[in-house]
Amino acid sequence: MGDFVIDAYSWVEYFAGTEQGEKVKNIVENSKNQVYTNIITIAELSSYFKRNNYDFERAKKIILSLSLIYTINLDFAEEAGKLHFDLKKERKNIGLADIFTLLTAKKLNAKVVTGDSDFKDLKESFMIN
Repeated sequence: MGDFVIDAYSWVEYFAGTEQGEKVKNIVENSKNQVYTNIITIAELSSYFKRNNYDFERAKKIILSLSLIYTINLDFAEEAGKLHFDLKKERKNIGLADIFTLLTAKKLNAKVVTGDSDFKDLKESFMIN
């Protein structure tokens, strides 16, 4: 099917077992897809799970079994900062973590699986809502 980068929003929906999460499940559990998660998304999820008293260790094992972790370097971080600056002009609420996910998709020629409205109408987005 394709290459996909799963954002924090989508992983949360996946683990919550929501209707949107079912759409994520159909992507991440399909062996025909190549699935990635940016390392910054792992930090976002760790924080989210801790705030909500959920077991992140279990979730992390599942994420690692279903996706490859995309790590970053200095050049990627600098490019992300520039992209953030540019996109903030038209998308006031887009966060830096979102940019790391978006740039990962751009680098991999993949789609970001998300329900986050900050990604709406971007060619790299695959909206689950």
